[in-house]
Amino acid sequence: MKTQTFGKTSLQIVVAVLAATPVLVGLEGILSGPEFLHVTAPWPVDLDSHFRFLSGFFLAVGLAWYSCIPAIETRTERFRLLAACTFAGGLARLFSLLTVGAPSLGHIAGLSVELLAVPALVLWQGRVANKAAESGRLTGA
Repeated sequence: MKTQTFGKTSLQIVVAVLAATPVLVGLEGILSGPEFLHVTAPWPVDLDSHFRFLSGFFLAVGLAWYSCIPAIETRTERFRLLAACTFAGGLARLFSLLTVGAPSLGHIAGLSVELLAVPALVLWQGRVANKAAESGRLTGA
């Protein structure tokens, strides 16, 4: 039982730490627009609108990750959907890297989380969910 609790608690902490990035970056992008990336104004209004929309989406995804934390062992469908969205964003970022060039170090770190850490989190969450289900069957819950 302690192993299960440690696994669940550790996963919750890791998700909480990682979800802070899209929440904080999303908020900053909404408030600052493209200036957040140290882009010199003026920029096209459509770029500003698109950037702030994507920042809002980033914020919403981060908040949705937080919604998985309280009962993370029962949130498998939501967890996997968010992981798929995050992974898809990472693939888009990888496409940019391959076609346009290497972005800043922060974006490389994001790419690493999106394409490497997120799939690992899906596997970890699956193990935590399976252990919780087994425990429930064993105790008759």
